[in-house]
Amino acid sequence: MRTSYDLSRLKWRLSGIAPFLWQLPRTMELGLLPDTETGPVPASVPGSVQAALRAAGLLPDWETGLNARLCEWVENRHWIYEVQLPDSWLPPAGEPVRLHCGGLDHAGWVRVNGRLAGTFRNAFVPHTFDLAPHLQAEGNLLQVIFDCPPRWMGQFGHTSKMCDWKPRYNYSWDWIPRLVQIGFAGPVRLETGSGPALDHCRATAGFDPASATGSLNWQVGTVGAGQFRLVLRRGDRVIREERRPAGPDCRLEWAGLPVEPWQPNGLGNAELYEAEATLLDAGGQVLDERRYRVGFRQALWRACQAAPPAADPWLCVVNGIPLFLQGVNWTPIRANAADVGDEEYRRRLSLYRELGCNLLRVWGGAGAERPRFYELCDEYGLLVWQEFPLSSSGVENWPPDSPAAMAELAAVARSYVERLRHHACLLLWCGGNELQKDPDGNPTGGGRPVGLEHPLLAGFKRIVEELDPGRRFLPTSPTGPRFDARAEEFGLGLHWEVHGPWRCDGDPDAAAWRGYWDGDDSLFRGEIGCAGASSADLIRRYAGGLPVMPASVDNPLWRRFGWWIQWPDFVAALGHEPASLEELVDWSQDRQCRALVVAASACKRRFPRCGGFLVWMGHDAFPCTANTAIVDFDGNPKPAALGLAEVFRAAAGEP
Repeated sequence: MRTSYDLSRLKWRLSGIAPFLWQLPRTMELGLLPDTETGPVPASVPGSVQAALRAAGLLPDWETGLNARLCEWVENRHWIYEVQLPDSWLPPAGEPVRLHCGGLDHAGWVRVNGRLAGTFRNAFVPHTFDLAPHLQAEGNLLQVIFDCPPRWMGQFGHTSKMCDWKPRYNYSWDWIPRLVQIGFAGPVRLETGSGPALDHCRATAGFDPASATGSLNWQVGTVGAGQFRLVLRRGDRVIREERRPAGPDCRLEWAGLPVEPWQPNGLGNAELYEAEATLLDAGGQVLDERRYRVGFRQALWRACQAAPPAADPWLCVVNGIPLFLQGVNWTPIRANAADVGDEEYRRRLSLYRELGCNLLRVWGGAGAERPRFYELCDEYGLLVWQEFPLSSSGVENWPPDSPAAMAELAAVARSYVERLRHHACLLLWCGGNELQKDPDGNPTGGGRPVGLEHPLLAGFKRIVEELDPGRRFLPTSPTGPRFDARAEEFGLGLHWEVHGPWRCDGDPDAAAWRGYWDGDDSLFRGEIGCAGASSADLIRRYAGGLPVMPASVDNPLWRRFGWWIQWPDFVAALGHEPASLEELVDWSQDRQCRALVVAASACKRRFPRCGGFLVWMGHDAFPCTANTAIVDFDGNPKPAALGLAEVFRAAAGEP
């Protein structure tokens, strides 16, 4: 019989040490056991090294002023998490004992009683370690040791050479400083015992609008004998139940199910059901089980009205109803995503639902979100565009193409798909963010999105077709002949799914900005943004003693994110410098609001010639003085979010 224990219940402690010093049983010079340099301090699991050190008073508040720079020393140590395993949890000698880690960020070693039990090197997949050979009768010490992270994986560089599978945004982007997370990014559990178990399980739900009935496809396998019990229920009401002899690959389809459809936000209720697969022994005792919440829906893609014949389909039809896709690009809520509580997810996602969003694009510069994110999207009717963890790098944006890198990324893609495919919210898969070649097709520079000619992206497509058939796959975003849409090329059929612009030059109500959007022929806008300042209160609260004015490149507080300095724009628009921070903030936020409302309104009026509009970006992960986010660091909507809500809640199409 298998038993699982949650290791987050235990009291972990964390220590920092010079790299590899922990591998010496005694120091050569003095013959002493090596002492750690930092700690031990209490640590939460899941959680980051940085959060534990900050709670212990060993790191400053990195969200204030320039304090993030004072935290970079953490990257230059090895960090040892250790915990005493309760004797009562461990089975008799010879029985299996496995350590399951949902997310280790990103490389290191696992030791039991000072002996190596395994290594890890990938933040995007779960890891399992066999502990049984290293256990003793009592008093077992488990250690998880994190290596120094890679030196650079930030916004700029060469995509093809960034082959350490770790979130890149932590290394700094135009909306966050460098704060490289180290630690446990997912749950940790200990599994003991053996016996028959479910080897794999897939429950794929569908919906037929014509008959208003659902379907559920099961694929279940086991490594031992027994009986499968498959159940679809809603609360206490069983809709269908079936039993089958257990085997390595049991497949069946339930059609004509009397269910209510899962509807995206704005179309109706996001109805959810429970699908349960249970493995029973000959006496009816439960040996193993899997439970999923599923929603019954259909999502088809059709050509936008008047689209070029060769263009990709960008009109999404959900349960028979054409739907204008609208929402935001989703990035991590905080620099250290491992430390974000479920309530923060609920707060952000409920806000996007209230604003009228129906689609979130989970951006490829981070990683797959935690399970609670997808569960809440299921509940709230928020469709998810999920990218694999690749992003552009400016200097060169070509995806990795070495055999080793492609094999490792294929394993990441398989893990993503197997973990997420049952979610009703999942709309499509994408190979990554802004993967490009130059205008002549060479793997340098940018300007043209990479397609299925790249072997990695073609491999991703095959994985999706195998493991999640029927779900759409995009090689990258943007996709089509052009990266962005330029007014001089309107009418040529070159703008399919495009990115940009991210700034508004001049007044949003002037002819130039309105004319651009009135002439737009893009089939889908995957990213469009305009900077807006955070509130004056938030800027002052996180200034850390630095002056808040002038809001120019001469001020280090504003220069942290120099892309979004608007001082010259203010002066050009009003003919004088801002007299106060409040004056600048009010002008900036109003300008962001008007620019995005003009753009979103124009795209939505063109529906079904335009299939959707996604803002870059949703929320701030750091207290930026100004950024393209429409929700600030505190989780409060800027005026732009409220302005967009009016557009999002309005009916699509021509007035």
